[in-house]
Amino acid sequence: MVRTLVMTVDRDNDLGVKAGIRGSVVGRRQVLTAALRLGIADPEESDTNAILGALHQHDLLAESAEPNDAVEIAILTGDERVGIKSDRNIAQQLEDVIAEFQPDRGVLVTDGMEDESVLPILTSRLSIDHVEKIIVRQSKGIEGTYYYIAKAIEDPRWRARLLVPIAVFMMILGLGMILPNGIVILGAMPLLVGVYLLFKGLGAEDRLERLMRDMRESADAAILSSLLWAVTGVAVLLAVVEGYDTFGEFEEGGSNILIGLTVLQKSLTWIVVGALAFALSLMVLRWKKGNFSGRSILIIAFGAVLWTMSTAALQVAIRITDGGGYEYDVTTIMNDWGQTLLALFIFWAVRTGVRSWESKQDTGRYWGV
Repeated sequence: MVRTLVMTVDRDNDLGVKAGIRGSVVGRRQVLTAALRLGIADPEESDTNAILGALHQHDLLAESAEPNDAVEIAILTGDERVGIKSDRNIAQQLEDVIAEFQPDRGVLVTDGMEDESVLPILTSRLSIDHVEKIIVRQSKGIEGTYYYIAKAIEDPRWRARLLVPIAVFMMILGLGMILPNGIVILGAMPLLVGVYLLFKGLGAEDRLERLMRDMRESADAAILSSLLWAVTGVAVLLAVVEGYDTFGEFEEGGSNILIGLTVLQKSLTWIVVGALAFALSLMVLRWKKGNFSGRSILIIAFGAVLWTMSTAALQVAIRITDGGGYEYDVTTIMNDWGQTLLALFIFWAVRTGVRSWESKQDTGRYWGV
């Protein structure tokens, strides 16, 4: 007697997100129902074709099986946050199916490389005799190519892989044409592409990701935050020393307002460094706890706005107090307040991005750390 298990893997859990079906799904009738519900929820989902392909393989094996043989079919689902959590879910569901059905061998039906990446997990628990990939036949016309490009842009999983390299290429090309010495930037573009291809070829991308994960797991938040708090204290002390030295440079009889503004201007940089170190210490604690969000980045962006605004305001106030006057023309205003306007624009962009991420997280999608 030979017991065969036909499996299909939904690593990103489209079955649970779109059809509301929780894995694992075992049995031909239950699997057929899951395929219909997923197909109705999203007719363009490729996992539907993989499930139907698994049903086809199940029926073929059942027809050619010996009287004492048994054939079963199952859908293993992961998690929308594709990674360790999804692979653990798949491994746990496979162990539950094996404990219930006790198969001797398995057949895997997939719709692409993403689901095939869990093959080592499956082979470590069950002997896989055959792997079949379901490829949907489509028209080869221009309209079909445009359709695939449009769908890839709309898919969050492919959007970053497709648009980010193109955007970086166009930005470098544009800067090379605009800036006076842009030939250096244009020459650096093949270098960056070559470094990227070298990293991909050597597999350094996975190693870098593993290094960052190990650093996060081994990082001691108490030590890092303590060091940053020490930097905050040193920055405050240097601000006081800088202000005292600036005050000593003034001769007696100077305007108290001018002296105060100048002392504050000289000390402002160290004050900002101290505030930034303190904000980073809080970010480290949140990062270690796993609840880091975009609001911390929003606070830093707002701090940059306050810094540029304070610097410009102090420069203008010192100039007016010293008797230099102030001309309200476009050139003077842009020279004094241009950095502040740029910081306000960056703050608006960061604020918009943080709100977008938070709204995506509320819908169940994973966008943050």
